[in-house]
Amino acid sequence: MLIRAGYEITFDCPAPTPMTLLLSVRPERVPDLITSQRIETSCPTPLHAFTDLYGNNAHRLQAPAGITTFRGDFVIEDTGLPDEIVWDAEQHPVETLPPEVLVYVLGSRYCETELLSPLAWSLFGRTPLGWPRVQAIVDHVHDRLTFGYQHARATRTAAEANAERRGVCRDFAHLAVALCRCMNIPARYCTGYLGDIGIPPVDAPMDFSAWFEVYLGGAWRTFDARHNTPRIGRIPMAYGRDAADVAITTSFGSARLSTFKVITEEVDEWAPGVRERRRA
Repeated sequence: MLIRAGYEITFDCPAPTPMTLLLSVRPERVPDLITSQRIETSCPTPLHAFTDLYGNNAHRLQAPAGITTFRGDFVIEDTGLPDEIVWDAEQHPVETLPPEVLVYVLGSRYCETELLSPLAWSLFGRTPLGWPRVQAIVDHVHDRLTFGYQHARATRTAAEANAERRGVCRDFAHLAVALCRCMNIPARYCTGYLGDIGIPPVDAPMDFSAWFEVYLGGAWRTFDARHNTPRIGRIPMAYGRDAADVAITTSFGSARLSTFKVITEEVDEWAPGVRERRRA
């Protein structure tokens, strides 16, 4: 399966403003790219690539005063398979976790394990370990929160989402991540593309999506508390402790967002421009 994905994001800066970008796919998916994923800018400001603390492909720049637009458009190959279900994936005792995984058991900016631990243990303390326990958490979050774009709030934490019982995909992910960590299950926040592939089209503007992964059975496993069903065509862009680590754009100064468009769609190999754009 081939998927076309991309974005157009415009900022208006009253003064030169440093920015960082997480607009590239994760390194693990780079070999699947059929075309380049170059970030185009409307100004000649150079982009400097770097790898952040979580292994994400990042860029930094100094946006000039005025309008700056970032564009990207690429085609990537995907298996076309839905998210894998591994019901017998085992939960690891904390003392046996790899050192690089331990950070994902700790609380973070939007995932307050200290506040939610009593609730988590009261709800899930008697559930079977491993995949069934994570699925119980996902079911709970999916049923507790009401999704709506009008509910978006950039400062909402997992505990606040639990109390308010509403949010967007990042809130579903934050609450599920926090509850997993309370149960000593490593969980990391993921952001990326997720189109309406294999499901009826959704009558809403396309956006980047948030889901999460847990470390079970020696590997990271995908879960999605908002949709709570295996989906096709996830293209991860960044992993981190929570949304604070994986912001698509971060500005260190005033930057007003004026345009935000995202595309994610399945395309045919013979679609105009696809074969011509294949990388050598």
